Amino acid sequence: MDEHSGRQRPERKSIGGDLIIPVAALALTVYYFTTIIDVPWTAQVSAFFIGTILILLIIALFIRTAFALRRGEVSLRLGRIIEPVSFIPKRIVLLVLTLSYILFILWGAGFTLTTFAFLALAMLLLSEGRKKRLILVLSTVLAIGGWLLFIVAFETRFPAGPFEWLMKGMF
Repeated sequence: MDEHSGRQRPERKSIGGDLIIPVAALALTVYYFTTIIDVPWTAQVSAFFIGTILILLIIALFIRTAFALRRGEVSLRLGRIIEPVSFIPKRIVLLVLTLSYILFILWGAGFTLTTFAFLALAMLLLSEGRKKRLILVLSTVLAIGGWLLFIVAFETRFPAGPFEWLMKGMF
């Protein structure tokens, strides 16, 4: 309640959770700038151009947020990212799946099998186990599509595993 007018103040929108990705993007961009020192100058120019635009957009967001904070329209509470509380266990499992994906892709399972397992498990979790057949088909198509696009077509050096070794032996 506003002490001067006696009216009820509207609840401030919680935007703390909305700032997590911009803060992470800023940190990653600054880190990326430190890693491109030894690459050819053309790659440096492109990286600095894209990175500078990203940093400018993040600064603009922070300025806009600071003004909204000053006007009392928003708060830095995490709000939507931790609410509703009933979603927290699913979010934790999804985080564990994501971290597991990173570990297993590096430890020999390879891109395609790890991607299939991650997509299938994540979709099963989020759908609460409904439409299993659709999820398995979709995960298979996306994992093989990723293999065809990134490994076969673009010749990206993703970690190889049993599927990639088998396909390399067949072709």
